Amino acid sequence: MFRLAHISDVHLGPLPKMSLKELASKRITGYVNWHRNRRKQLFGDTLENVLAAITEAAPDHVAITGDLVNLATNTEIEAARLWLETGFEPDRATVVPGNHDAYVPGALARIKAAWRPWLVSDTDKPDAELFPSYRQRGPVALIGMSSANATLPFVATGDLTRRQARATGKLLDQAKKDGLFRVILIHHPPVRGAAPWHKRLRGIGRFSKMLKKHGAELVLHGHTHLDTLYHLNGQDASVPVVGIASASNGPGGNKPAAGFNLFEIDGEPGNWSLVHRRMRIADQGSAFEEAQQGLIGTAVS
Repeated sequence: MFRLAHISDVHLGPLPKMSLKELASKRITGYVNWHRNRRKQLFGDTLENVLAAITEAAPDHVAITGDLVNLATNTEIEAARLWLETGFEPDRATVVPGNHDAYVPGALARIKAAWRPWLVSDTDKPDAELFPSYRQRGPVALIGMSSANATLPFVATGDLTRRQARATGKLLDQAKKDGLFRVILIHHPPVRGAAPWHKRLRGIGRFSKMLKKHGAELVLHGHTHLDTLYHLNGQDASVPVVGIASASNGPGGNKPAAGFNLFEIDGEPGNWSLVHRRMRIADQGSAFEEAQQGLIGTAVS
């Protein structure tokens, strides 16, 4: 059995001090939003409790589907690198970027350089595109897609290009040929209506066509800060698409309290077994409980 944990939308805080030059961009809207809203929800030792619970669960691998930072300042990007370095061995954790990681022009390039050990494919080619990434861990192929890009103020859309969809399709085919359980990681939910119009993934139809043609066994995403479960048509069977609350969201807010997904993957090609346990921080703020509505047992081919 292979055990995979999933967290997203870490939003490491607090915000660092910023110069007027740094704020003279889209960052000013995010800065105001942080102080008015987000800092009230992402507080205390919630994130540390989530990580402690994951450590206790002892997964074989951890998937982190974006938004490690808030405004993508150089200070935040470096702090996130140190956070990853301290808590996650690169060969046991895979990261894909989110819209906050690419908050302003140039930020995505900086995080690609700073977080490269957690982003890069097994066959690291310095001049190759980072995404889609491909990592094999045991019987599992982790295929990372980047929907992150800099957008205008008050917009948090993601983009999925034709090039990336085609390249991902080839990786999905190769993983199936190799008899692997295929997990796609992406920040924005690739499901129509899952996010508001100004936060949607542009290229949802492209993703759906890719999945229908090439198939996968599981899709993981973040972005909405919600515990969600959807299904999309795959090549041979329906594919579960699973979202998760922010890993830093404390209990008692408008969005679900922080938690993590834990997947138990077993079986073989044509007879895979997937069990999903959604672990959520309890109202007390430290203990974790299994959210029954997130528990599924699925046989996928």
